[in-house]
Order: sequence, then structure tokens, then C-alpha cells
Amino acid sequence: MTLEILTADSLSFVRHGFFTRRGGASSGVFAGLNCGTGSTDQTEVVALNRARVAEAMGLSGTPLQTVHQVHSNKVATVTEPLTEKPRADAMVTNVPGLALSVLTADCQPVLLADRDAAVIGAAHAGWRGTLDGILEETVDAMEALGAARERIVAVIGPSISQRAYEVGPEFFDEFMAEDSGNARFFANGQGDRMLFDLPAYGLARLRAAGVGMAEWTRHCTYSDPERFYSYRRATHAREADYGRLISVIRL
Repeated sequence: MTLEILTADSLSFVRHGFFTRRGGASSGVFAGLNCGTGSTDQTEVVALNRARVAEAMGLSGTPLQTVHQVHSNKVATVTEPLTEKPRADAMVTNVPGLALSVLTADCQPVLLADRDAAVIGAAHAGWRGTLDGILEETVDAMEALGAARERIVAVIGPSISQRAYEVGPEFFDEFMAEDSGNARFFANGQGDRMLFDLPAYGLARLRAAGVGMAEWTRHCTYSDPERFYSYRRATHAREADYGRLISVIRL
């Protein structure tokens, strides 16, 4: 099966892709294009999947650049191929040929680019990282390389949608402590449960940061098991592990 790569028209000026799980070599609960080196999938199979992604992105010799994601607001500025994975949740670069990649399985993969400055970024933005400012820090790091925030296009890829993201009162309270206006990202669920709109929250943070354009592809990872891995869906199904989707951008 060939790879399925979702793209955004707003980022058509730069090579990018939100890869689905289709077209990979993994099997079992990982069936498809599992690119998670931290998963319990076979190492050689994950490497094969990542090699297919690199080929699809037109890379020859230079591997995908990847960070050790820790749900932080740390951003790595990449000026040459990484020899070690920094502990961070976003990367930026202005170096042609370097492909920035992030892994997700419900969290937001966010790809960003300033066409005029030739600066790109990629962020892994779960609820914790987004609340702590990972998106704003990524925009700041792009500016440090010459980007202008009003020219930056930011696209959120496949993420868990509000209808599938049930949270408890402690979660709600943490967001309210940060900003009472965050109540608009929650809807009532069963009992004391609430439903959180992560992509809407990410879009609001990006727009408040002043980016020129921000959008979500409107794909829900939880609701489409044929195309996407989902940590929450795997947890509900009591599966031992789960695959990771990869999203990539390069100059």
C-alpha cells in the first residue's frame, strides 16, 4: 500500500506532509506506518517506515530530524543534522535540506513556515505543552531566524477532536487558573466530565501570538482508526502499546 500524505494548500509553497498510518510495514497494534522509535514495535520495522517517509520527502542521505519529546515548551534551533536528540517539543530551521519531524498520537502536530524568510518549524503540542507556551516559543524561535510572525502560516494536523477528548474537573481547573477565558474550549460531558477542544485551543494560542494564518486540517485521530493512531483509543481498548504518526516539513 502506498503512503497517504495529507497536505495543506496554505503550506503549498514548502514541502510538507502529515502522514497517516497507511502504507507502513508494521503489524499487530502498530499495523501501518508506525514511526515511533519509543514504541515497542520492532526497531528495524520502525526504521523501514521512517526510511519510506524520508524517501517520500525527497531526502537523500540526510535523516529526518527528530527531538526527544517530553511535553515541554522547549524549542531546538537546528542548523545542521542532529547527532543526538535534544529534549524538546519543537524545532525550527532556515537550512535547506533539513526535514523537521514530530511524532503524535492524539496531540497536535503543528507545521509552520514563513515563505519570504525561508524559515520553518515543527511542533508537538499536547495539552501540557500548549498550555505552557510551546507554540509561542516556536514562533519566537522562528523570528530569531528572520521570520516575521505576521507572515507565518501554521497548520495543525490530525489531532484528537473535542467529541473524543473527555477530561476531569482537575484538568478544567488547571486551564481556568491560567485564564478564565479558557472556559470556551470546554463543553459539558457526562457527570463531572467535560470535553476539551484541543485544536481550537491551539488555534487560539497561535492567533493570539500574531501568526498570519492558522488552521486545523479537521482530522480526528481518535475517530478514524483506519488512518490514524490514537493513544486514547488504544488505552480504551486496553492495548499494550500504540503507533505514532509522523508529520514532516522541509525547505
